Amino acid sequence: MNGKLILADGTTIEGNSFGAEVSRPGEMVFATGMVGYPESFTDPSFAGQILILTYPLIGNYGVPDKSQWESGKIQIAGLIVSTYNDTPSHFDSKQTLSSWLKKEGVPALEIKDTRGLAQKLRDNGAMLGKIVFGKDIPFTDPNTENLVARVSPQETKVYTPGVNSNKTILFIDCGAKENIVRCWVKRGVKVIRVPWDFDPFTESSNLHPKGGKLNFDALFISNGPGDPKMADKTIETVKKALQKDIPILGICLGNQLLALAAGGDTYKLKFGHRSQNQPCIMVGTPRCFITTQNHGFAVSDKMPKGFKPWFINANDNSIEGIIHESKPIMSIQFHPESSPGPMDAEWIFDYFLNRIKK
Repeated sequence: MNGKLILADGTTIEGNSFGAEVSRPGEMVFATGMVGYPESFTDPSFAGQILILTYPLIGNYGVPDKSQWESGKIQIAGLIVSTYNDTPSHFDSKQTLSSWLKKEGVPALEIKDTRGLAQKLRDNGAMLGKIVFGKDIPFTDPNTENLVARVSPQETKVYTPGVNSNKTILFIDCGAKENIVRCWVKRGVKVIRVPWDFDPFTESSNLHPKGGKLNFDALFISNGPGDPKMADKTIETVKKALQKDIPILGICLGNQLLALAAGGDTYKLKFGHRSQNQPCIMVGTPRCFITTQNHGFAVSDKMPKGFKPWFINANDNSIEGIIHESKPIMSIQFHPESSPGPMDAEWIFDYFLNRIKK
């Protein structure tokens, strides 16, 4: 069956359906990665977005077991590819991409000129769109909704490493990727994963052996979707942590939330950074790291008091990380846990843990 992709500027393109035949609106964005589509589709940072993949061949290695996904379901609102392959070949493949999309109710279209669509978004900026089958539907801007509240878990969960825990991290889940948890646990860190609106400074929890407030060594703020200013309750929690000089690390949305809590600001990028080859320079050094990124907002150039830029994007000079001038409080806009993409920056987990010990 054919469906239509309709953009807010009036562009209408017919495409061949290989997903669920349901109409769905969203924000049109593009990603340029060559591999890693199962990880990308299950990344909660993509919630509310119709994703255009510029790599021409998608589906050729199928879909792995759920244990390898970055969340429990597909998070994208819809998918646009140039060429879909329905005969995957990979030892990890459990099903075809088409069958997965249909099971999860996600529409997908084959449209040949995906590079042309990506160029349109680069020139005009991210715009609203919709995949339509039959009766038309209205456009919907996902950034007017608190997407963090939609994707954040409702319950608390504890992860204990196989070895004796040497540190405990309070992990604020704003839409986290699973590999971030794995990166902490394999370093011997106990992780207490809480919802986006959990306030450890006022709430009691049965996770504490004696009740009352939780004990933890540091605060972690995860990635997540949408406008960071919508996550008001997380920002208030981070403000309290800053007042108490608790060590903090943020990733992606966590970078923006730390900046806002510290008195900085954020803004929407023209078309965002969604790729596995974003070059980030560590300020004050000649070192450049190739990073995975997935975000549509960024931290403004005006630094919060006591902070300085940590990383700068070599393509557009946007802020890719901030760090406190004296305290173990820092954040990065890229994904050191990769999944998918390069692992150049995974050392940041170790750097933060060493700063806590000192």
